[in-house]
Amino acid sequence: MTRLGEVFNRKSINKAEVARKTGLSSPRISELTINPKTKLTAAELYLIARAIDEDPCKLLDYVCQDL
Repeated sequence: MTRLGEVFNRKSINKAEVARKTGLSSPRISELTINPKTKLTAAELYLIARAIDEDPCKLLDYVCQDL
């Protein structure tokens, strides 16, 4: 699981709803939350942050804290 996946679990976020709000596919959202080797783009992170009512900067800090 990725850090983004941890956020989704902690907030009980529906991946299908995020896919609908962001325009990203459901398989892409699942890949971003499950597979740590998947590369998350800045645009994807921004869209997801807005869809889940998170501050994009804070989400970026959390997701990328090991870089």
